[in-house]
Amino acid sequence: MSANELTSGDFTERNEPFDLFAEWLKEAEDSEINDPNAVALATVDEDGLPNVRMVLLKGFDQDGFVFYTNFESQKGQELLGQKKAAMCFHWKTLRRQVRLRGPVEIVTDEEADAYFKTRARGSRIGAWASKQSRPLESRFALEKAVAEYTARYAIGEIPRPAHWSGFRIRPLSIEFWKDQKFRLHDRIEFRRASPEGDWTKVRMYP
Repeated sequence: MSANELTSGDFTERNEPFDLFAEWLKEAEDSEINDPNAVALATVDEDGLPNVRMVLLKGFDQDGFVFYTNFESQKGQELLGQKKAAMCFHWKTLRRQVRLRGPVEIVTDEEADAYFKTRARGSRIGAWASKQSRPLESRFALEKAVAEYTARYAIGEIPRPAHWSGFRIRPLSIEFWKDQKFRLHDRIEFRRASPEGDWTKVRMYP
């Protein structure tokens, strides 16, 4: 079975984006070698200059798409300042892409605490030790900070830093793209006026 035959039926006939995304992500989990939940995250600074980097999607539902970061990092500051972002998933083996954009909100403390507890202990230490996006004088300085926090939290649970939490993008648009011959690709965009609004669907030229 080819990648374009995996999703049952014609995806361009679907009228709701979240179930379709769930199917595509599941198929990516079965086909991608590494990190099928990896996604390019685009933000914008106070001068309107964009930034993009890869992050990992850690959850999604009808409310939006969730990822976690350090609030004091560059992306954290841009997200807190501009409160909007975009994502682009690209699954090369499936020849598929999903783009979305919209306003962002901070996840609840309960959500952030629950996810933080699932992280490897070393990653939880790293959330304390790393002054993300800021100049680092040497690798030794980072290793020293890791050692200090490892000693501080040698026993018991490691609490979540107040500066580390998650964001949820509440998309106003979600576009599904699938490769076709001669670059005559299939593109469907779901749009809504607000995060609480109803979706409309538009078929786009490739």
